[in-house]
Amino acid sequence: MFSRIREDVGCVFTRDPAARNVFEVVTTYPGIHAVLFHRVSHWLWQHELCWIARVLSNFSRLVTGIEIHPGAVIGRRFFIDHGMGVVIGETAEIGDDCTLYHGVTLGGTSWNAGKRHPTLGNNVVVGAGAKVLGPINLGDGARVGSNAVVVKSVPENATVIGVPGHLVGLHTEVSAEREAIAKKIGFDAYGTSPDMPDPVAHAINHMLDHIHLMDKRMETMSEKLHDIGVDSSQSKIPEMESCEIVSEADELAEVKPAGIDEIEH
Repeated sequence: MFSRIREDVGCVFTRDPAARNVFEVVTTYPGIHAVLFHRVSHWLWQHELCWIARVLSNFSRLVTGIEIHPGAVIGRRFFIDHGMGVVIGETAEIGDDCTLYHGVTLGGTSWNAGKRHPTLGNNVVVGAGAKVLGPINLGDGARVGSNAVVVKSVPENATVIGVPGHLVGLHTEVSAEREAIAKKIGFDAYGTSPDMPDPVAHAINHMLDHIHLMDKRMETMSEKLHDIGVDSSQSKIPEMESCEIVSEADELAEVKPAGIDEIEH
């Protein structure tokens, strides 16, 4: 348990640039206090000291504003940023390296006994005010946008936003091709599109797909022409990285009307 506490404190420095030293984190971070209290209350819960575990959990809620049921299972290096208003239910399960922001609820949708709260995989991030409800699964690397309401399972490496939550980003094999083409033409389309429904980025993604397909078709056509004896070397397309882009201002500067020097002087 003590090794986990050290990891919980240490992970703050990688996820909060405001953290300066261990003493400050241990004494002033309510998210760390809530996690430390939960480690103890969960140990008591596992040893059937349920009443004492609930009392300690309630004291933690009064002090930190964060309510974590002692029955919840939480993995290593768990971080709650700010923390006020976070609620984690009894049967919730949280993997390693997860991050929750203030106002997050991992709640249930029924009064039936048994599993009724979410399960979060590793490296999951849940934004401020989001509600993840029911016995659903959030895959490894999933992200939930602020104020989203998620009631269905989320695949790995996906981003969910809105009410009700819907997918807006998912890493696939095509994404790798888009990234390679974007790098080739000097534009990173993934600065915005993975995490938000940006219509411009969405259109650019389709353009990148189109460019990739056209490149493959042109290569195939060149190979066929070469096979039948047609020399297509003159129509070879230069690499885009070596292309020099001349702005309109530079072109205008090079072509000056007669007598422009006299006018300038």
